[in-house]
Amino acid sequence: MRYPEAPRLDLVEHLHGHAVADPYRWLEDPADPRTVAWTAAQDELTAGQLAALPLRDRFAARLAELVHAGAVGVPVWRAGRAFSTRRDPGQEHAVLRVREPDGTERVLVDPMAVDPAGTTTLDAWSPSWEGDRLAYQLSTGGDEESRLYVLDVATGKQLDGPIDRCRYSPVAWLPGGEELCYVRRLAPELVPAGEEQFHRRVWRHRVGAGTDGDVLVHGEGSDPATYFGARTSRDGRWLVVSASVGTAPRDDVWLADLDPAGPPTLRELQVGVDAQTAAWVARDGRLWLMSDRGTPRWRLAVADPADPGTWAPEAWRDVVPQQEDGVLTDVALVDGPDGGLQVLAVHSVDATDRLSLWAADGSGRMADVTALPPGSVSGVSAPPEGGSTAWVGFTDHSTPPSVLRWDAADPASLTSWEQAPVAGDVPEVRVGETHATSADGTPVHLFVISRAGAPDRPRPTVLYGYGGFDVALTPGYSAQALAWVEAGGVWAVANLRGGSEHGEEWHRAGMRERKQNVFDDFAAAGEHLVAEGWTTHPQLAVMGGSNGGLLVGATLTQRPGLAAAVVCSAPLLDMVRYERFGLGRTWNDEYGTAEDPTELGWLLGYSPYHRVVDGTGYPAVLFTTFESDTRVDPLHARKLAAALQHATSSDAPVLLRRETSVGHGARAVSRTVGLAADQLAFLAAHTGLTS
Repeated sequence: MRYPEAPRLDLVEHLHGHAVADPYRWLEDPADPRTVAWTAAQDELTAGQLAALPLRDRFAARLAELVHAGAVGVPVWRAGRAFSTRRDPGQEHAVLRVREPDGTERVLVDPMAVDPAGTTTLDAWSPSWEGDRLAYQLSTGGDEESRLYVLDVATGKQLDGPIDRCRYSPVAWLPGGEELCYVRRLAPELVPAGEEQFHRRVWRHRVGAGTDGDVLVHGEGSDPATYFGARTSRDGRWLVVSASVGTAPRDDVWLADLDPAGPPTLRELQVGVDAQTAAWVARDGRLWLMSDRGTPRWRLAVADPADPGTWAPEAWRDVVPQQEDGVLTDVALVDGPDGGLQVLAVHSVDATDRLSLWAADGSGRMADVTALPPGSVSGVSAPPEGGSTAWVGFTDHSTPPSVLRWDAADPASLTSWEQAPVAGDVPEVRVGETHATSADGTPVHLFVISRAGAPDRPRPTVLYGYGGFDVALTPGYSAQALAWVEAGGVWAVANLRGGSEHGEEWHRAGMRERKQNVFDDFAAAGEHLVAEGWTTHPQLAVMGGSNGGLLVGATLTQRPGLAAAVVCSAPLLDMVRYERFGLGRTWNDEYGTAEDPTELGWLLGYSPYHRVVDGTGYPAVLFTTFESDTRVDPLHARKLAAALQHATSSDAPVLLRRETSVGHGARAVSRTVGLAADQLAFLAAHTGLTS
């Protein structure tokens, strides 16, 4: 294959004693005429290659059916009103609707009505305590630059907004709906050049008033990369503010009593501690604390918000203590049949969720919800004012996101509350579980999904992974996986270190100087699939995006013979310079920083861009990037694509597919179909999947 010309610079920097070559530095600048010409040539090459893939149209047609399966979100209850999202077959985006106490429903926010082109997404939303007002956030073109609005729920009238610079902004309403606390970045002219994405503050805002009158609550003097959280109690007395620098697995937490006259005073609940704690004051007046402080698989405890003497961890009273076999991931407070307070808890065991009921007085487990099928709980919710009913979001490998109903009168059971509609038939699949053994002897759990009644093994197989940022890969509906399995392939998901499947210790075993563990886990998973007869190396593909793009980038450069094909989407690949672009500086606690001599050594040890070796027979690689991605800059894929095209000695293609007007996050359904079809058709062509 003849690739577009990409001049190699004789650029070598000496960093902390390391000679670091960067021959494609010029590809970092999208406006450089060389980059423009090279990108246009890559577009032409890739379009021709993808158009010729034999299964592309068939995958696109089937994905259009499977992707258009609906999705239903877990309701948020406020004063008898239920707010939730729903996407029906044929809709490009989910709509946000409200269900009134009499059962009638109305759509409150429809992104397609706002923008018929489909480039606007609903990023977040929060109803007031009384349920009469709604704060919501929109962004356009994939940039995730959220704009905050407030509307009147009864009339649909816009009461406030747009307020810009509200990316990653939680909203905490004060009683009455006239005021709220939210997070907003400082204006660009108030921060150093290049730091416009940082410098957040917590503000108190009066609905309908100009932002010039916002009152600063917290954040002055904080690290520029700090993210903030804010929560209020339903009675309006208590405000909790949390802060974490970037994505570090630790946070500071403050609590303020809003009752006294004058500005609230934030008192330290947890500051300077290497742990995570979520805190809130519930309707029983107690301070609830969900924390991994000294308990890496998390626990739920209580304290007295009015007595700082009870805020120290040794004074906390456990309600749901740490479990040996599961990680606590979510809770909801409910009333028992006799009115006593109870806790519905979600625990993850080997990446599969379990539900159980606990007494709120700390006396222990009361029941297991045995009716929950194997799968994932996306959330549990209950009315903040109390009630004996809770709502449970559920999905598995073949069930679109739906909602189940739980009632204290029959605690072991669940009933269907709202099922997501499905367009066409969902293939019947079998889900197996197995464990690979990593290089250091650590067992690595895998889900292996195949078609019921599929032909004999071995078969073309896709191995998917992520392995970072405390993210767990639990069972979930995936049109891409179903389409591949229906065509006769196997889809495997590996629960690697760096995720949260086994708690914070599992996460930390795959970050910073231990990042290589993640790549070893993934390689072991691939070898295990081959050894167990599911597939062969020429039939194996690996796939990942974002941090998972780094995963497969490291895999293809460290183990080029492991798989025959790679899909590397929105990836991080130049780990020496990643902090200089997008949100990279917020991730240095996960990876390390090139500014530190020791940590630069970690990064160079696996940075895919710096591990390319001339004359190596690399597998077929498809990079997919999104030009409006403000998290991971597309420059990473450009640079590694150029490096691999120059170095590879094999006939397997190295292609770069890019899209405009989409970013790292949510996108319209039709854009999802096109991307997924190209990815699957590419993998099929290079693993021998022909069915």
